[in-house]
Amino acid sequence: MEGVLLDIDQLAKAVVDIASDKKASDILLLDIRDVSVIADYFVICSGNNSRQILAIANTIDKDLSKHGATLFHREGSAESGWILLDFGDVIVHIFGPKEREYYRLERLWSEAKTVVYLQ
Repeated sequence: MEGVLLDIDQLAKAVVDIASDKKASDILLLDIRDVSVIADYFVICSGNNSRQILAIANTIDKDLSKHGATLFHREGSAESGWILLDFGDVIVHIFGPKEREYYRLERLWSEAKTVVYLQ
């Protein structure tokens, strides 16, 4: 499948698969099309420590670029406990456990449709 261009739905699901392969926890894929114009999907997941957060982010970036996805913006750092990857229609939030609890994006976007939730 490497090198195959992915549509937005496939791209979002690929992020979930990559995060799962890197042992991210509490992976949530939200369809936000009906509640926001900023993107189609949010993927929210957690890493246990800064090293894992960085590994998840770097692998998502590297693997999606192989499928023609463009990373428009990267924000945050593993040390801060939060990295955001903006692929346009798919936005990825990778949190440390404390930061995930503090920001509680799931509650902010509670009106969004849950597509996938992996604990």
